[in-house]
Amino acid sequence: MWGKMMQDGQFDRENFNIGPSMPSSPGETLCAAVSASAWVEPHGKCTIAFALAWSSPKIKFSKGSSYHRRYTKFYGISERAAVDLVHDALTNYKHWEEEIEKWQSPILEDIRLPEWYKFTLFNELYFLVAGGTVWIDSSSPSADVKSDQDPPIKVESKNIKVTEAEMNCRHSTGFEHTSTSGCNSSTGVGLKQNGSSTIPRKKRSCKHFSHHLKTEDQLDGNEDVGRFLYLEGVEYIMWCTYDVHFYASFALLELFPKIELNIQRDFAKAVLSEDGRKVKFLAEGNYGIRKVRGAVPHDLGTHDPWNEMNAYNIHDTSKWKDLNSKFVLQVYRDFAATGDMAFGIEVWPAVRTAMEYMEQFDRDDDGLIENDGFPDQTYDAWTVHGVSAYCGCLWLAALQAAAAMAQRLGDKFFAETCKTKFFSAKSAFEKKLWNGSYFNYDSGSSSNSKSIQADQLAGQWYTSSSGLGPIFDEFKTRSSLQKIFDFNVMKVKGGRMGAVNGMHPNGKVDESCMQSREVWTGVTYAVAANMLLAGMEEEAFTTAEGIFIAGWSEEGFGYWFQTPEGWTTNGHYRSLIYMRPLAIWSMQWVLSPPKAIIEAPKINMMDRIVISPATFSLSLPETRVRKIANKTACFGNSSLQCTC
Repeated sequence: MWGKMMQDGQFDRENFNIGPSMPSSPGETLCAAVSASAWVEPHGKCTIAFALAWSSPKIKFSKGSSYHRRYTKFYGISERAAVDLVHDALTNYKHWEEEIEKWQSPILEDIRLPEWYKFTLFNELYFLVAGGTVWIDSSSPSADVKSDQDPPIKVESKNIKVTEAEMNCRHSTGFEHTSTSGCNSSTGVGLKQNGSSTIPRKKRSCKHFSHHLKTEDQLDGNEDVGRFLYLEGVEYIMWCTYDVHFYASFALLELFPKIELNIQRDFAKAVLSEDGRKVKFLAEGNYGIRKVRGAVPHDLGTHDPWNEMNAYNIHDTSKWKDLNSKFVLQVYRDFAATGDMAFGIEVWPAVRTAMEYMEQFDRDDDGLIENDGFPDQTYDAWTVHGVSAYCGCLWLAALQAAAAMAQRLGDKFFAETCKTKFFSAKSAFEKKLWNGSYFNYDSGSSSNSKSIQADQLAGQWYTSSSGLGPIFDEFKTRSSLQKIFDFNVMKVKGGRMGAVNGMHPNGKVDESCMQSREVWTGVTYAVAANMLLAGMEEEAFTTAEGIFIAGWSEEGFGYWFQTPEGWTTNGHYRSLIYMRPLAIWSMQWVLSPPKAIIEAPKINMMDRIVISPATFSLSLPETRVRKIANKTACFGNSSLQCTC
C-alpha cells in the first residue's frame, strides 16, 4: 500500500467501487487507507476534510445485559450505519464547529475571566467522553437483554399504589408487576421525634418480582434522551458514583440538563428499591445486603448497571451520612434550575423517603445526624466521630432544600416539619462545631477533630447554588472560607497546588489518613465556587488556579486530559481520569447562574408554624402520606394541576 502511494501519489480509482469489504478472519490483520488530491495555487491554501466513523451499535455488560447505543435511535442498528455517520460528519462538521464557537465565545471573550480558567473550564469536559461513557437508547433494548441467572430483587412501594410506569419513573426499567397499596413506608428503623422515640413499625413485605428488566420508552419523543452512564474513573470502575456525581453534575446540568434529570430519575427509583442479596464489606469484614430500601446507592453498578447496584463494597454505604443528603440537594437544584414541575412531582416520594431514612442517625434527638466512628461518607478513609462539619452541613442543607421543594409541590406539612427540624439541627451544629473562626472537623476528641476541612461548607455551597438562602450568617461563612484559604490553600506551596483536604490549626497538614493529606481537584473547584458565592473572587480564582498550575500548566505534573482525583503535596497522584474535577463547572454556574435560579421562589425559613412534638418526625402518618401523594405521578391534594 505504501509502495503504491510512494510511486503514484494516489490509489487506483477502481478500488473505490470494488464492493462491500469482507470482514477479517480471526487473527488476520487488515489495513485500509484513503487519499485525496487537490491543486494548490502559489501562496494559496486548500483544506481537505477527512472523517472517520465506526458503528458499534450494542453495549453488553459482563453479566449479560445488553442495550443499543443512543445513536441507533437515529441511524439504526446495522454496522453499515458507519457510512451514514461519516457522511453526516463531512456534511455538517463546519456547522458543528460554528455552533461550538458560538457556545464558547461568551466565555472566551469575557475579559473578566483569567485565561487559565477559560482553558481549564472547557478542557475538563474531556471526561464526559473519555470517562467510559455509555449512552443508550431507552426505547430499544437489545434482543438478548438479560440472562436468567440472578435471584430477584425485593422492591417496596412508598405507601401508595405503584404501577409499572409510576414506580420506575419515566426512563427507568419496566416491571411486570403492580404492587398493592398500603405497603408500609417505614424504612425499617425507629424514626425519632424531638425528645422521644417512635415505636418502630412492622415492615410489611410487598410481593417479589424479577429484576430481569426491560427498558421502555415512557417519554414523548421530544423528551426522551435515553439513559446515561459514566464511570467514577478509569481506576474506580463504577457507574455514576453518586457521592462524586454530586460535584461533577454541574457540568451535565449546565450542558445536558435532560440527561442530568434522567440520572436523578434512576437514583430516585433506586431509593425505593431493595436488593436482599448478601454482600461482604471489606473494611469491617461483616455482611449486609446489597441495597437497603430508603438508602441512596453509592453507584448504579459495574457488571450489570441499573439491575445490580452498589458495586462498591469497602463499607456498607447504607450507613453513609452524605448520600441521602446529596440526593435531596441535587434533586432540588435540578428542579429549581429547570423549572420542570413534572420531574419534581415524579421524584418527590423518593426525596421524602430519603429524608425519613436519615432520622435513624439522629442519636440524641436534636434534629442533627451523627457519624458512626468510621469513614461513612465520600472521604472513605477519613474516620469521623459524632457530628461532622461535612455531613452535618449537608444535612442542614438537605432539610432546607426538602422544605423548599415540599412547599413548591404543595406538601406544606412536610415543609414545616423540615423547617422546624432545621432550626433545632442548626443550633446543635453550631454549638458543637463552631470555634469562633471555622467549624471543627467533628465533635469527637481525636487528634484531628479540630482540623480545618476544606469541604466543611459543602451544604452551604449547594443551597446557595440552588437559589436558597444561606444556612449560616455571613460572618461564619466568610470566616470559615477565609480560614480555608489562609491555611488549606496558601500554606501548601504558596497556593500553587489547590486546597489540601485537612489542615491542623497549627498550619501543618493533617496526616491522619491518606485522604486528609491529599488535595482533591474537584473539591478545590467546589471550594472556589463557594468563595465566589461569598463574594471572595480573588481568593476563589487563586484557589482554583492551583489545580491548573499543578495539573495543566507546563510547570506542573503533566496531568492534562487525565486529571486525577487528587495528589499529595509532593505531587503523587491517585486515580487518573476522574469524574470529580468536572466540578469546575460549579464555578461557571455561580458566574452565570440560570435565570430560573436567580428568580427561584425563596423559602422563608423563619416563617414557620408550631408543630407539636408528636408530629416532629419526618415520617408522616400513613393517612397523611396518602392524602398528599395519591401516587408518584400526581399530587391530588396540592395546588398543582395534574394530567394523570
